Amino acid sequence: MEGEEINIQWFPGHMAKTRRLMKANLPLVDIVAEVRDARIPISSSNPEMRNLVGGKPRIILLNKCDMADEHLTNEWVEYYRGKGIPAIATDCRSGKGFKQISPLVKKTLEKELEKRERKGMAGKPIRMMVVGIPNVGKSSFINRFSGAKKTKVEDRPGVTRGKQWVALDNGVDLLDMPGVLWPKFEDKTVGEHLAFTGAIKDDIMDTESLAARLAGLLDREYHDLFCARYKLAEGETDGKEPHDLLRLVGEKRGMKIAGGEIDMDRAAAMLLDEFRGGKIGRITLEKPNESL
Repeated sequence: MEGEEINIQWFPGHMAKTRRLMKANLPLVDIVAEVRDARIPISSSNPEMRNLVGGKPRIILLNKCDMADEHLTNEWVEYYRGKGIPAIATDCRSGKGFKQISPLVKKTLEKELEKRERKGMAGKPIRMMVVGIPNVGKSSFINRFSGAKKTKVEDRPGVTRGKQWVALDNGVDLLDMPGVLWPKFEDKTVGEHLAFTGAIKDDIMDTESLAARLAGLLDREYHDLFCARYKLAEGETDGKEPHDLLRLVGEKRGMKIAGGEIDMDRAAAMLLDEFRGGKIGRITLEKPNESL
């Protein structure tokens, strides 16, 4: 069990259809807003996005920022801006960053809007395509941005199936697209990070191994938060393998079964649930310029 790799390949047919939908609808929009998970900005992006979008203006929304490491989120925003891609940290629950979106969109489209004004078309709505992989909070973002529940939101990946237009009062029309993932995860770390955050359904993988790897990562990168959440004493995690860390977490929470063994399935489900809910602390798994 120790050190095993978790290979995840998941490319449902509706996602292939989404790529075709995107290409067909790009001529209808002025700008593309790509929603990513601020905790995993690399893994929650689609490697094909640049090719799919082509020369269309694009902004990046680092969503769920209230669950991410604030310092690293700021680094990511600056990183993308340095690459010439406007970026904002957003959070659908608190509304953080939402007041900055419309001004950023208009600034990004400044030349196009000036051209419209010269042609007497200043009142024409800005059409923005919103894209993102499952579970980055895309539908929640649209609902918050539109001020009303216009799209169906569920806490599971892949619920948005067809494209939807949402007309807003601020002169923006949003085109919501279904979630997109790539044909395969060429780097196992990408698949793991997506699985950690719930972007991939738990029922297609070994959750115990997944949670064990998460425990190892948290102990290494966010040791103090990990120990504080699970009441681990200083030095208690030293030298422990990932599965031993998960077993320790289960022990601390009293998750024992007959014979005194730790219920590893229950411990795994709990650790994944608490990480995904932001209960362990503000955690970011990827850093700018990091090679996954």
